[in-house]
Amino acid sequence: MSKARSRDDTRSAIAAHAARLMVQDGIEDYRLAKRKAAKQLGIPDARRLPNNDEIDAARREYQDIYQADDQDRRVRALREQAVRAMRDLAAFDPHLTGSVLSGMAGPYATIHLQLFTDNVKAVELFLIDRKIPYNTGQTRLYVGQELRVLPTFSLTDENTEIELTVLDTRDLRATLRSSREGRIIERVRLPGLEAMLG
Repeated sequence: MSKARSRDDTRSAIAAHAARLMVQDGIEDYRLAKRKAAKQLGIPDARRLPNNDEIDAARREYQDIYQADDQDRRVRALREQAVRAMRDLAAFDPHLTGSVLSGMAGPYATIHLQLFTDNVKAVELFLIDRKIPYNTGQTRLYVGQELRVLPTFSLTDENTEIELTVLDTRDLRATLRSSREGRIIERVRLPGLEAMLG
């Protein structure tokens, strides 16, 4: 067997295992899923890690085989829940991103919403005024070519985690990526999500 074929087989094995970890265990961080899969498979060479597109293809395949009956129902329910949250957060021009948008949401999926405001405190006050319990945190995103550390608010609604990432209103037209070379983060506003639901 050639080295190239061996490398492709290794990448495929890691992608399939990482996809299973993401779907079954609710891991949403691609890098973590890849590294954990490689470690569990006993593959120490980080140069053989698959890219995110390869993992997404493996996730779709896994879900088509093992979760076909539940997947459409799960994604629809999460999207409907996202619509309700986006309506509540309309003042912050919310955008849905992540696995709920892509249709690859697993059983433990988080609803990821990006909010746009010139005042981060306004989001916090919104949650406090409505007596919504939350935790604060941070996430890193590339906004254009600039790496930014952005505030997040995590809350739970109907046993589903919702993560709110707060960006400045001037970032509405910016290209957002999770890594410098990563693909553009897809996002949709409320009217687009409502159209997806029919």
